[in-house]
Amino acid sequence: MSNLPDQLLAGYRNFMGGRYISESGRYRELAREGQTPETMVIACCDSRAAPEAIFDAGPGELFVVRNVANLVPPYAPDGEYHSTSAALEFAVQSLKVKHIVVMGHGRCGGIKAALAPDAEPLSPGDFIGKWMSLVAPAADAVSGNTMMTAGERQTALERISIRYSIANLRTFPCVKILESKERLSLHGAWFDISTGELWVMNRETGDFERPDLD
Repeated sequence: MSNLPDQLLAGYRNFMGGRYISESGRYRELAREGQTPETMVIACCDSRAAPEAIFDAGPGELFVVRNVANLVPPYAPDGEYHSTSAALEFAVQSLKVKHIVVMGHGRCGGIKAALAPDAEPLSPGDFIGKWMSLVAPAADAVSGNTMMTAGERQTALERISIRYSIANLRTFPCVKILESKERLSLHGAWFDISTGELWVMNRETGDFERPDLD
């Protein structure tokens, strides 16, 4: 009896009979020479917003880290466990990526939780509540805006949190130094699950705009 769900095995079978055959040379090259992606994407772990699918990326093209609500914590060399910071360190210092994209998405469950701080924790550890406290000041400000609908507040915080994460990226010395030398660029993006629209943050104004794809 297999230890994996049948759906995964069926998907793997399709992969080996399709994409792997067409890209086997690329996979062998990556195995031999290692990965050299130019872009790191920090995305949500939501199953509906996979960066590799959204950007139609092949093997070795994106270095992706995913967590609840695509957040970046501030630089904190305190000896604790920091998975997102560790991935960032590896991407910047070892892989020497040229771009970091923080990509949020619509209908994010983590953002919804941040806008409902009085909700019961899912477990005694309340790991989601603690994690989402990273954007608590913005969540409090957005929640207090009674002129907005619940959906508008959700979208607003989803986009504000991206700007928060980009600001936190700049607290990492390696990021700040490389950005100042124009060897690293920081970007924000927001994906609408229901329409497939991608909105890109204007690096000068902070506004989210639809890119010209023509």
